Amino acid sequence: MGRPGAGRLLYLSADPARVRAQLAGQCLTLAEAGPRRDDISTDEISPLPAMVHFDATLGRFAHTGFTAGGERPIARDALQQAGVTVLVGGRRYGKGSSREHSPLAELSAGIRLVVAESFERIYRQNADNLGLWTSTDLGLLLRLERGESVTLEEVLAGRDVQASAILRAGGLLAFGTGPTLPAPAPAEGPKTLFQKIIERHTLNPGFVRVDRRFIHEYYTGMCDHLLAAHFGPAYTLHDPASILCFEDHLAYVDRSPVHVAQGLVGGARRLGQAHRNFVARHGLLDHGPNDCREGGDGAQGISHALMTERYALPGELIVGTDSHTPHSGALGCVAFGVGSTEMANAFVTGAVRCGMPEVLRIEVQGRLPPGVSAKDLVLHLLALPALRAGAGVGRVFEFAGPAIVALGTDERATLCNMTAELGGFTGLVAPDAETQRFLRERRGLDVEIDAWMCSDPGAPYADVITVDAAALSPMVARPGDPGLGVALADLAQRPPVDIAYGGSCTAGKREDFAQYHAVLAWAAARGLTVAPHTTLYLQFGTADVAAHCAAQGWLAAFHAVGAQLLQPACGACANCGPGASTAAEQVTVSAINRNFPGRSGPGAVWLASPATVAASAVLGRLGSFEELQRQSG
Repeated sequence: MGRPGAGRLLYLSADPARVRAQLAGQCLTLAEAGPRRDDISTDEISPLPAMVHFDATLGRFAHTGFTAGGERPIARDALQQAGVTVLVGGRRYGKGSSREHSPLAELSAGIRLVVAESFERIYRQNADNLGLWTSTDLGLLLRLERGESVTLEEVLAGRDVQASAILRAGGLLAFGTGPTLPAPAPAEGPKTLFQKIIERHTLNPGFVRVDRRFIHEYYTGMCDHLLAAHFGPAYTLHDPASILCFEDHLAYVDRSPVHVAQGLVGGARRLGQAHRNFVARHGLLDHGPNDCREGGDGAQGISHALMTERYALPGELIVGTDSHTPHSGALGCVAFGVGSTEMANAFVTGAVRCGMPEVLRIEVQGRLPPGVSAKDLVLHLLALPALRAGAGVGRVFEFAGPAIVALGTDERATLCNMTAELGGFTGLVAPDAETQRFLRERRGLDVEIDAWMCSDPGAPYADVITVDAAALSPMVARPGDPGLGVALADLAQRPPVDIAYGGSCTAGKREDFAQYHAVLAWAAARGLTVAPHTTLYLQFGTADVAAHCAAQGWLAAFHAVGAQLLQPACGACANCGPGASTAAEQVTVSAINRNFPGRSGPGAVWLASPATVAASAVLGRLGSFEELQRQSG
């Protein structure tokens, strides 16, 4: 099993010249390669042009979005042409979305082993599921540089039993759910809420029963392809009534600058058709476009936002093909993202791979000051040195404390949603009276919060991070990574803003639109409008949010200041619609959840809260609502 020794290494250096030299045939050592890129995201491994494919064609695009020194040194087909079989990166390799396109692109390009100092949880799990080897043992590199082979057993050193078994089987679909073994006895002593929910869903060791599974159109064709290849075209699904399908990413593809410019609209339409074919063949519930056709009229809603609004319940276990599936943790359930192979396996077994990761408690004392939101809180957390260094990777984030209790469910969802950016497995908030209010007002449900639905006193936590909410102020994150946070008041230079974008799952909820409205209604009442050189887009997260804004009479203020309103879709957040930049010199302030290179177009993206996005649009530069009030009041 010496596959990785048969080809060549490529050190993913922070120096683009060294990357190009290796692709041209030069063999570098670990020392000669220089510092390796940290935080290589899945948006870089499989950039947008790759995402219209779901088969071996992905290999042509592997790492074409990789950025070093402001350049993209890896061209289409470059890894295959250079015969690369081993990739070497730095810390937190595979950050970002749950797109299994990334490890599948690497595997399809001939990569057999990825070595890095550390990996993001979803990326590594997807690699395991596909049979792509990964290792954090840099000691293997000296032998590989000499052309020696390494064995699977060496690569598996230090891995858990389940991951090792899956890789030995050749991937998850070959492994299934493993041998039928009795569920382990529940742990003794105090427990976290996460532990309690997992124990109530445990089947075999390492696998749990799933209450709800959901998928969106970027993954459906790949899941169908994987299942048909393994089981034949006549495969059947386990409990189809508990599967939900969504067309949310590509509803604005006709108005997506990059899709139109690069001729990707046809490929996007094929993804949508593959999704609908799967839905029809299996008789599944689908939340499709608003008017039941592809085009520019939006979708019924973003998948994980709709899951929270209409389906998720306290104590449930939910999986979806999106890294922001933890959104529903705001209701006190365990919800986490999985890749295509994981979902394919869950479709036919009703089970999903899940261990018992450590829980990190985020204790937020006091109350958030006026004008400071959950988005500011999570940008503060992302900038903490320990979390920047990966202290949250693979862990569960439990948000608690007086400031969390005071938040509405929409704001709690912002925190849980962005555990993806924190590197966490999932995030959750214990259900309480606010949860009951949300379910009663949004769904007409009277839900009882069972006594067990909380963490016990003395429950085991890996660590507790305490935050003084009263000390927080509006935050932004510099372009390139959500962890590059800085208090807006400390930012001396305020760049002019070309695009202001308010929307996405993170910032397209009712409470987010209440923030947009508070700023823009104030501006409209004083005759202010969006700055002449700035375009403001406001995109609803779901059709329910759009209806709520209309019922509240908020649309008048939005129109008065010159905002462009967009119907629900992932849109610019996924580089799939209006609001994405079209040139490198453009500056965007955005309420989306991540700003990795190329994520929302080629320009620079600053992350901010809904209020800051709206204020910046009127100011024409980066600025807070308080600053707008001082300048224009």
